[in-house]
Amino acid sequence: MHVTTERPNWTPHLGGEHGEVFTRRWVVELILDLVGYRVDEDLGAATVVEPSCGCGAFIVPIVERLAESCGRYGRRLRDMAGAIWGFDLLEHNAEYTRKAVMDTLLMMGEPNDVAERLSGEWVRTDDFLLADHRGLQADFVVGNPPYIRLEEVPTEVSAAYRRELPTMRGRADVFVGFYERGLSVLAPDGRLAFICADRWMRNQYGERLRSLVVDNYAIDSLVVLHDVDAFEDPVAAYPAITVLRNGPQGSAKVVDTSASFGAADTEQVVAWLSNPDADPPRSNDSFKVAELPTWFSSGAHWPAGAPHDLELIAFLEEHFAPIEDRRTGTRVGIGVATGCDDVFVTARADGVESSRLLPLLTASDVADGEPAWGGQFLVNPWEDGRLVDLADFPGMARYLESHADRVRARHVAKRQPENWHRTIDKVDPSLQARPKLLLPDMKAAAHPVFDPGAYYPHHNLYFVVSEEWDLEVLGGLLLSDVANLLVGAYCVKMRGGTYRFQAQYLRKIRVPDPKTLSDSVSEDLRSAFRSRDRPAASVAAWPLYGVDPARRLAQSVVARTEP
Repeated sequence: MHVTTERPNWTPHLGGEHGEVFTRRWVVELILDLVGYRVDEDLGAATVVEPSCGCGAFIVPIVERLAESCGRYGRRLRDMAGAIWGFDLLEHNAEYTRKAVMDTLLMMGEPNDVAERLSGEWVRTDDFLLADHRGLQADFVVGNPPYIRLEEVPTEVSAAYRRELPTMRGRADVFVGFYERGLSVLAPDGRLAFICADRWMRNQYGERLRSLVVDNYAIDSLVVLHDVDAFEDPVAAYPAITVLRNGPQGSAKVVDTSASFGAADTEQVVAWLSNPDADPPRSNDSFKVAELPTWFSSGAHWPAGAPHDLELIAFLEEHFAPIEDRRTGTRVGIGVATGCDDVFVTARADGVESSRLLPLLTASDVADGEPAWGGQFLVNPWEDGRLVDLADFPGMARYLESHADRVRARHVAKRQPENWHRTIDKVDPSLQARPKLLLPDMKAAAHPVFDPGAYYPHHNLYFVVSEEWDLEVLGGLLLSDVANLLVGAYCVKMRGGTYRFQAQYLRKIRVPDPKTLSDSVSEDLRSAFRSRDRPAASVAAWPLYGVDPARRLAQSVVARTEP
């Protein structure tokens, strides 16, 4: 491991500006139980790390558990100097935690000199992300790392973090670095459990951390606490407890909680999560559970959803191919972006050669489920993948020159002034003539529309073309709840529950082999697509994936009626 020898000093301001969010005691106890730091284990033979002590929310219960375990295993607490490694960047916090530890030890009957020595050895004033950890191998890493954007950290400190911790890229939160550094000090089969915002599992800034986890570690369990009062102060943080292990990936257990989840529910959850042979507890108003045979293998995105949805998604991804597939010649793409639609997209392009005009379809043109062209054209400066010479098309040249101030002001034109008349995206005129499915970007549910080959798509439409699929049959699959489940689990949700049906999320959709569909099922999907009958499409689609439509409908109804 690379170790920084010269480190910039950073003392963040007090008063919550450094990302402190203090965890309730029952949540701390839950995390310690989940990670395996329990009094029936010989904790004196183990090492636990708390990388951001705050005011001792984790350290004090850790000391209490260590003391009880030492009593059970005949160890002396005074000999446990190396059993706890606590860090905090702020001397104010570290000193507060040392005093809390010392008071706890004194109440246990330890002599004053032992209490003072241990509290000083267990709690360090240091930056966990940049500290020298040579020789440290932790059996447990636990805590609630700070919530603060990397761009809010002083420049020289931010630069040091980025040098030391490759996962901290883009607009990462500092807690991403705590995951990376915490994982790096784990001994073989060691475990890390953090309560933290779970957006790193889906956002772009978490991609390197996700890749690090799937390539080198295992996710044992995930407890989603979005609506739970887990902290001492109200925080809109979308928290979850993630338990990671330094070992090969096995099954992964997921618990999704409601606002009523509390200390009284933790015994059932811990009993199931900590015992690989335990039967799952019955789901209730406070929590739902599911066990996945493995975790998702890609670092690109991890899905979100109710436990039974994640279980189903894991099954679909294991047994069915993605919609974009060379074997079926199926491709997902996006329509053209011009950078200046008020020039390149027009219903009146007087004088422009007809060969340079493509009828353009926009999202508003497909709102009713069928193409209803609004009369707009794309002024197309491309041919066979290359920009045309304006001298060969004087009509288009005059038209673009009349709007040159706006066309040349685009970033793409400034970057390539000799090609100032280009659109941002290349145009493939052959796409116009291909039969295709078109899907608007933002919708509450998938809205596939069939274009038999008359129009070119605008950039607010995504398209699907295929050499093997009957596109109306495939359209029935995309209309069904199968597509909505997969896109909804991965995509960014907008205000009001609107989904983003972008190419990266459409590619998450899994489909059966088109050769396996019977004529009757194909006709059911085709008919449902033509009539825009989403329930009928879902009834026809689910059995293709080995799923009982009635059971799936019942799960969906329950999910919609839950608070």
